[in-house]
Amino acid sequence: MATYLVTGANRGIGLEYCRQLQARGDQVIAVCRQSSPELRDLTVRIEDGIELSSEPAIADLVQRLDAQPLDGVILNAGILQSMGLADLDAEGIRRQFEVNALAPLLLARALVPQMPRGSRLALMTSRMGSIDDNSSGGSYGYRMSKVALNIAGKSLAIDLEPRGIAVAILHPGLVRTRMIQFHPSGISPEESVAGLLARIDALTMETSGSFWHANGQRLPW
Repeated sequence: MATYLVTGANRGIGLEYCRQLQARGDQVIAVCRQSSPELRDLTVRIEDGIELSSEPAIADLVQRLDAQPLDGVILNAGILQSMGLADLDAEGIRRQFEVNALAPLLLARALVPQMPRGSRLALMTSRMGSIDDNSSGGSYGYRMSKVALNIAGKSLAIDLEPRGIAVAILHPGLVRTRMIQFHPSGISPEESVAGLLARIDALTMETSGSFWHANGQRLPW
């Protein structure tokens, strides 16, 4: 039995990660700001009241974990605020950087001491963080924050190699969740997470730091 910590676990992709990990027999630590009835229906350990953009809250989480070894850490929490050039919101851009890029980096640094050799760190990013793939423009804060997360993931892969910790940088696909108003063209969280877990399970030190679509496609930077 492996132990996985999942952030943003109360709904959407994070909740589905918890559900599928539990179903296959792994121990799950679900981290979120506020729990949900759906999360409480799962028999997983819940650590709520955690605002991951707050360093004191990260320290509180580490204290609660009490040096629990973590075989997998899935940093899934994030926010999306759509904006174009005509309606740029500087504070919104800063907030997306803080939540989508800085918070995962700070939490990864805090949890590394609890991750044994052979463990895996997964960063949930987006294809919208690909510079080469950007053909539609706009979405400034979200795109910029995900590019920042991608480069953080690449640096983490290099810095954690001596510890034997592999890093996955993952795009879930267009998924029918509240973040995108349950877009009808999206795939289900179940399908997305099945693919994401396959990418995490297949991760090796040789593929650490690569940028992957849930469907197995390697994405351009």
